[in-house]
Amino acid sequence: MTIPFEPYLFRIPLNVQVISECLAFSVGFRYYVVSKKYYDGNASGNYRQIIIWGATLGTFLGARIMGFLENPYGIHQLRQILIQFNARSIMGGIFGAMLGIKLVRKLVKEEHLSFDLFILPLILSIFIGRVGCFLNGTKDFTYGTETDFFMAMDLGDGLYRHPIALYELVFLALLFIGMHRNRHTLWQIPELMLTIFMMSYFGFRFCIEYLKPNVFFVYGLSSVQWLCIGCWIYFLPAMCRNLKLVFGKIPLPGLATQVTVLDEESISV
Repeated sequence: MTIPFEPYLFRIPLNVQVISECLAFSVGFRYYVVSKKYYDGNASGNYRQIIIWGATLGTFLGARIMGFLENPYGIHQLRQILIQFNARSIMGGIFGAMLGIKLVRKLVKEEHLSFDLFILPLILSIFIGRVGCFLNGTKDFTYGTETDFFMAMDLGDGLYRHPIALYELVFLALLFIGMHRNRHTLWQIPELMLTIFMMSYFGFRFCIEYLKPNVFFVYGLSSVQWLCIGCWIYFLPAMCRNLKLVFGKIPLPGLATQVTVLDEESISV
């Protein structure tokens, strides 16, 4: 199999990216429906529908805005601006979805509605979509710079590059397995799963941006890296609060025994 992978069905060329995106939406939604049976969150069906609408609007706007900001060079005419706004960024989409949900919760005055139920389906959807990006090679801006690294691949332009999409697939697989195995524990603390996902995924993307051939920088960082910094600043207080809750629920081994012994000794004295 060569990359870009261009399959045919009855001599009709198939767009791998479109197929992967359709699969990502359908499989992710199906996984979400199944997960609802095992989730003990406090959001009713109506509120979950409101969350989905908020996430959809935020995803649409965030993906377009960040897609535009990734490479705003050469934008001088209205037609060029419209073409550039057709570009999409998954990072902007995720962050926009989060902001959309936060805004919706403010409007309906339900601050305790959780986004945790959507995290595992989201990771699964991103994974499936990234498979299409990887198979598309250099047709999508998910390839890296030239390198002699042992994992370097020819992604369609005759140059050996970092397979950024492949690196992301490995990261997403490990993240999904870890969170899926501990999902019931993570669900006990509202938005802990959301916080872990946002900080880990955006932290990974911040690092991986150094391997991409970006051309637009602000103070030495790409637009996506600045978005990752903003995400970390936004979620860092929540992560600190959640860590306090996590460690507060975990009894330290031997602590109770030590306290009991001290009490007995004090009584005997």
